Amino acid sequence: MHARHLLLNRSSMPRLVEPAPTPADLELFEAAALRVPDHMSLTPYQVIVFRGEHLVELGDLFRATAEHEELGENAIERAASLPLRAPMILMVSTRYQEHKSVPRDEQLASAACAAHAIVQMAFTQGYGAVWRTGPYAESQFLKEQLGIAEEDILGFIYVGTPAVPTPIKPAKDKKIFFDYSSN
Repeated sequence: MHARHLLLNRSSMPRLVEPAPTPADLELFEAAALRVPDHMSLTPYQVIVFRGEHLVELGDLFRATAEHEELGENAIERAASLPLRAPMILMVSTRYQEHKSVPRDEQLASAACAAHAIVQMAFTQGYGAVWRTGPYAESQFLKEQLGIAEEDILGFIYVGTPAVPTPIKPAKDKKIFFDYSSN
């Protein structure tokens, strides 16, 4: 796939089914994540793969989190089913390293780039993906349950085969590049 096509046409795909990425695909995702900007090569991120029965376990953790965080009855009722919307979830989190030249915010940016690279690589391999955040990614309780209390969760990347053709969003009609002016 041509890089320009990828960058101009990738869209989030929330309706995902089997098959999930293969071990060879996961190696490509990992290779892409390891090529992102990473000052001092700290690799300040990690990816936890949930598939099969582990998606059910993640759903149980989501439900416990919804109860603990008092997210409301509706959230509690649907929490356990959320991870079952895809055959695989890749949870990207930080793995901060102490370094005098690389502050935590720069490490967080590197982790976000890794998550983005994974989503992009999934698209090149014919998979759909959607990067989800929200209350579960922000929950200290969930981070403690997962053994990453001191880290940040960048999100949960739901990955699988698109159930329907991936809709390509229309290009945004916005200007974000501006010439510098000292006035």
